[in-house]
Amino acid sequence: MSLVTEAINVPKVELTDEEIFAAHVGGKLSVETTAPLDTQRALSIAYTPGVAQVSRAIAADETLADRYTWTNRLVVVVSDGTAVLGLGDIGPRASLPVMEGKSALFKNFAGLNSIPLVLDTKDPDEIVETLIRLRPSFGAVNLEDISAPRCFEIEKRVIEALDCPVMHDDQHGTAIVVLAALKGAVKVQSRDITTLKVVISGAGAAGVACANILLAAGISDVIVLDSKGIISGERSDLNDVKAELAARTNPRDLHGGAIEALEGADVFLGVSAGKIPEELIASMAPESIVFALSNPDPEIHPETASKYAAIVATGRSDFPNQINNVLAFPGVFKGALDAGARRITEGMKLAAAEAILSVVGDELAADKIVPSPLDPRVAPAVAEAVAAAAHAEGVTS
Repeated sequence: MSLVTEAINVPKVELTDEEIFAAHVGGKLSVETTAPLDTQRALSIAYTPGVAQVSRAIAADETLADRYTWTNRLVVVVSDGTAVLGLGDIGPRASLPVMEGKSALFKNFAGLNSIPLVLDTKDPDEIVETLIRLRPSFGAVNLEDISAPRCFEIEKRVIEALDCPVMHDDQHGTAIVVLAALKGAVKVQSRDITTLKVVISGAGAAGVACANILLAAGISDVIVLDSKGIISGERSDLNDVKAELAARTNPRDLHGGAIEALEGADVFLGVSAGKIPEELIASMAPESIVFALSNPDPEIHPETASKYAAIVATGRSDFPNQINNVLAFPGVFKGALDAGARRITEGMKLAAAEAILSVVGDELAADKIVPSPLDPRVAPAVAEAVAAAAHAEGVTS
C-alpha cells in the first residue's frame, strides 16, 4: 500500500480558534506542592522555622541542594524569541506560550519539572551571563528558538560556562530524531546507511546539527544547501559556521544549487522554508528517501513526493512518519539528569537515536520508521540509553 493511501487513514485534527485560545487562558503551567501545608505543624516544617535547618545545612554543604531542593531535576527552557516555530523573530513575550508548551512536554513525557525563561535581550553576552547568574536555580538548560548563527555561539559558551546538561533542541533534538528515522528507513530497505548520498536543504540550526550527526553516524557524502546554493569551500560569502561545515561536507565538490545536488541523491532532508519542485525529487536515485520537515508547509507535499520516493516523512501529524523533537528531548534530559551528567555528548545523542528506533521493533515499516510521539515507551528508552552512554563516556559527576 502506498504512503499516499496510508495517509488518507491518518486522522486529521481540526482545530478552532475558540478551542485553541481557551486552552491557553492563564497559561499551561502551574506549581504544585509536594509537602502538606494543612496544619500549623506542617507549615512550620515546610517554611519557618523548620526550613532554616535545611538552609543552614546547604550553606555548610552546597551539594545537599540536590537532595533538598528541586534544582537537580529542574530544566529551564530558555529563549530570546528570535526564531520561534515558523513565526520568526516575534520577541520573548510572544514566544512564552511556546516555551510553556515545551515545559509541559518535559513534565508529561519525562516527569521532569521545567519552567520557561524568556529573555528580553538578543545579546549573546547578556544571555550567557544571565544563565551563569541563575545557575543555582536549575539543573539543566534547554535552549529554544534562538536564531542562527547566534545559537551556535550561545550554546557553545553556555556549555563551557555551566557544569550541567545544556542542549539547543532546535539543533540536536531535530538531529537525533532525523538520524533515528533515517536508520529506520535504511533498515526497511536493507541498505547501508554509510553509502547514502544525502542532501540537506537548510543551513540554520537544524541543518547544521543534522549534518554533524549524520557525519558522526558514518555518512560521508553529505551536501548542504543554503539560500544561495551548495555550501562549498570555494564560496566567499560563508559565515564561520558554514565555512567550517564546507570543509567537512560535499566530498564530490559539486557546485550550483538544488538541481545539481539532488540529481542521483538517495536522501533529501528539508529543514528550511524553501520549496523543492517535483521534478527535482523525480531526479533522485531509485528507492529515494524524502524527509520534508518544514511546518506547516513541507518543502514538497508528501503526496507529491510519494510518486517518486519509497519512504517519505514530514513534521506533520496528519501523514505517516512524523519526525517530532518530542521523541528526543524529554528522554535525553531525563537520562542526563539521572546519570548526573555534566554535559550532553555526541555519543549520548547517537545513543538516543538508537533508542528511539528500538521502540519501533517489529512494527518497523515504510510508513512507520519512528514511533509515535505519543508512545509512552519512548522517553524511558531514550533516558536509559543516554544515561548508560553518559556513564560509559565518563561525563558523570
